[in-house]
Amino acid sequence: MTDNDRVTPICVLGLGLIGGSVLRAATAAGRSCWAATASPVDAEAATAEGVDVLPPATALRRAAEEDALVVVAVPLTSVPEVLRLVDQHAGGCRLTDVVSVKEPVLRAVESHAPGVRYVGGHPMAGTASSGWHAGDAGLFTQAAWVVTTDEADPAVWAEVASLALDCGAEVVPAPAREHDAAVARVSHLPHLLAEVLSAVAEDGGPLAATLAASSFADGTRVAGTRPGLVRAMCEGNRDALLTALDDALGRLGVARGALATTGSLRAAVEDGHRAHVRRQRAGETPTIAFELPLHRPGALDELAELGRGGARVTGLAGGLVSGRRPDPAG
Repeated sequence: MTDNDRVTPICVLGLGLIGGSVLRAATAAGRSCWAATASPVDAEAATAEGVDVLPPATALRRAAEEDALVVVAVPLTSVPEVLRLVDQHAGGCRLTDVVSVKEPVLRAVESHAPGVRYVGGHPMAGTASSGWHAGDAGLFTQAAWVVTTDEADPAVWAEVASLALDCGAEVVPAPAREHDAAVARVSHLPHLLAEVLSAVAEDGGPLAATLAASSFADGTRVAGTRPGLVRAMCEGNRDALLTALDDALGRLGVARGALATTGSLRAAVEDGHRAHVRRQRAGETPTIAFELPLHRPGALDELAELGRGGARVTGLAGGLVSGRRPDPAG
């Protein structure tokens, strides 16, 4: 919750998997919530479950009247249109989003809703399903939720971080560009590789299909995601994804060359295994607590530096940000 006695209400624009889960989780945390969606199917389903679903202009005017935090939960391709509505009906509101790329949204806010008080967000959680019925109030439990630090107002940053914490997540502070570079490697590239693996398997015919087991299922799970959503996030993060893709293709090329000339994949397999083990061990590294006064000069830069090192914010009270970071001596 925020530092004052008033619990900030939430207006969610979009009721798909993530938007619907945010609304459910925020409601469960005691927030007053309402929503708008362009999907008649999601609107009907959410209304049937007691959600206050309003026309977009009405929802935004209410957000302005009640000083709500507006959450944009639509695909990247729909962000400019939604921001124009925000600018028209709630032009000075506090605004965040749950879109999977951050720099394009930041630029869109600057172009289409320059008066809002924006801090970007991205919960690192989801499933291959979509729509209101796919949502879950527990989707974000202990998940990383990036809250961007780019020239943010500390008070708005605190509101966005408080929403993430109320939803059960742990906050990772990060600049937009660094976020996009990271998710290109751990989210967007895996989506693209899953699509390629699925197509390669299909080229193997019915025998390959009947022999596909858990390793194939693990590697291709996200290929079940709606293609439009995959394209929106991957194409929206083009530059960072190209860098990650070049890295992957380079490594595959080296592995192919080694296999063709020496018959050995030792380097590629052992490099990948070592990286996997290091990542697992990083998750088991001892942590130490930290506290940081949010309103002192340079606090958001300090938080960004902590985020680069793997820190997570787990509490926010009295203007004090608290959390845990890896112990360098651990």
